[in-house]
Amino acid sequence: MDINSNAPEAQEQILSTMNRDGSRRRIRPKLSKGRFYRGRFLAAWGLILTFTLIPILKLNGRPLMLFDIARREFTLFGSTFLPTDTFLLMLLLFSIFVGIFLVTAIWGRVWCGWGCPQTVYMEFVYRPLEVFIEGGRNQQIKTDATGISGRRLIKHLVFFVVSAFLANTFLAYFVGWDRLLGWMTSPPTQHLAAFLVMLGTTLLMFGDFGWFREQTCILACPYGRFQSVLLDRQSLIVGYDEARGEPRQPWRKKEARTAGDCIDCGRCVTTCPTGIDIRDGGLQMECIACTQCIDACDDVMEKIGKPRGLVRYTSQAELETGKRKFIRPRLVVYSAMLAIMFSALGFSLVGKSSADVTILRGLGAPFSVLPSGEVSNQIRIKIANRSDEERSYAFVLVDGDGLTLVAPENPLIVAAGDSQMTAAFITTQPSTFTAGELEISLRIFDGVDFDELRPYRLLGPEMR
Repeated sequence: MDINSNAPEAQEQILSTMNRDGSRRRIRPKLSKGRFYRGRFLAAWGLILTFTLIPILKLNGRPLMLFDIARREFTLFGSTFLPTDTFLLMLLLFSIFVGIFLVTAIWGRVWCGWGCPQTVYMEFVYRPLEVFIEGGRNQQIKTDATGISGRRLIKHLVFFVVSAFLANTFLAYFVGWDRLLGWMTSPPTQHLAAFLVMLGTTLLMFGDFGWFREQTCILACPYGRFQSVLLDRQSLIVGYDEARGEPRQPWRKKEARTAGDCIDCGRCVTTCPTGIDIRDGGLQMECIACTQCIDACDDVMEKIGKPRGLVRYTSQAELETGKRKFIRPRLVVYSAMLAIMFSALGFSLVGKSSADVTILRGLGAPFSVLPSGEVSNQIRIKIANRSDEERSYAFVLVDGDGLTLVAPENPLIVAAGDSQMTAAFITTQPSTFTAGELEISLRIFDGVDFDELRPYRLLGPEMR
């Protein structure tokens, strides 16, 4: 028995991807190639090539971008960030967020329509392959109604191969291209964990672009739900000029027209990749500002001899008053915040040293008393070499009267972009301690451009 057979239908459509009876409404948009589509095509393939090449290309002997989670190192355009660079990473993260706020306040959801990977790969990789293999919109709708077909099976196979390529490219951002290439040319049993990660990512992408599709934007992505906060009435949106278009009336060539410019052809609806009607007005959550409806409507307007722009890039204020104000308080605040954070980030990067030094207390007891009566503190010195060449780091005590430094590896040789740790021992007489503590300074230098003093506190017995 069908449990939904007696279920009442909704009075109105709740989501563009859901029918009134709650079933999935599959969106099969008809592509509209116009001026905005051509711009998006160039932007999309520029982004695809950039995403593919970034983990392959190198700068200063390092990948342009590498997120090495295992080693807790992040490389961005030749600069390596370590866990100790929390302040820099925080500045970068906040700058990205404020940048999103600023871009959204000015250009609305331009990211969704022009730069989001979901839109870029769906509209310029997967959907063109779908049309090439299965046929156009009408053929796809027929296949939806009749069930599975040989062409659809071939399409899914091609989708899986493309998803595997994207998954490997994505994995290269975390393991590096050289290591990934070695994994790809060796049996999966030699790197089972990485293979399972790649396979899982492939299946996720295949499910996303092959089945979930526009529902990712509508149901999973929170950005559309935040637009009421991020946008204002002056922000750029894709909007329908109701004053010019209403009332709607079908086009009849030889008949005098007394209605608005909208001829109710429905092309703005059939071309929309999320299945909405832009004429419903307002900030529709499902609208990703892809401009497909603009290209479709402009084409119709040109054919009937009307000016383009019935559906256009505009703002809520411009649609209502005919005027748009660019400078407004939130833009000033966002711009000022972004300038401050980028300035702080720039100064921090310029002032960042070529090495990162961490001094840790030795394992076990905080100190030991030698047979000679001297007190010995074990320390561990960790040095991360940020430079592009191998360096030798020496360390000596500063103003260390009565102190002795014993280090098996001094200087410590560290390869470019690598980190090493060595142990050292500092001994002194018990009488030099005050309340069981002694402040010292350790100088670490490489003879090139790194020379720093690091304070450290020795522990010892409390003299009575």
